Amino acid sequence: MSSILVELTANIVSSHAASVEMSSEELLQEIQKVYGMLKQLEGDLPIEGEAAAKAAPAMAPKKSIQKDQVVCLICNKGGFKTLTRHLKQVHNMKPGEYRKQFGLPAGTALAAKSYSEARRAAAQKNNLAANLEKARATRMANLAAKKKTAPAKTKKAVAAKPVAKAAKPAKKK
Repeated sequence: MSSILVELTANIVSSHAASVEMSSEELLQEIQKVYGMLKQLEGDLPIEGEAAAKAAPAMAPKKSIQKDQVVCLICNKGGFKTLTRHLKQVHNMKPGEYRKQFGLPAGTALAAKSYSEARRAAAQKNNLAANLEKARATRMANLAAKKKTAPAKTKKAVAAKPVAKAAKPAKKK
């Protein structure tokens, strides 16, 4: 092993580990991944584009959605309240694609749990569910009223109009 590669790997992984909580197994995987990439770069070996991008994430997908933050499994950047904006701007990816790539269920929220709870509490405080129910009832009543007052469309017999025959051009003699 090259001492320079080991030193660079240690610096990169320690910086990453300082910002993201990792288990010892995840830390070992990260060290192996970083060392392998640095070795490829040193040897001027081609980096597998799609394989490198779709490599196993540094942490388990379910662990990435934490109480106070969400961690992106693609770039391992953390500290997000919601992940959708980051996915669109940085990775040009939709949330559904992200869930599919990492095997998350379709109904999984890509938001921190504390953020979701705060939004839920605000909605309950402002009585949004009751307001939505009232709006739906009003809309249905308006649609029913329109149906009753709308005149019934009847088929009218179209009077046959005589079709004028086009004048035939005169024959030249």
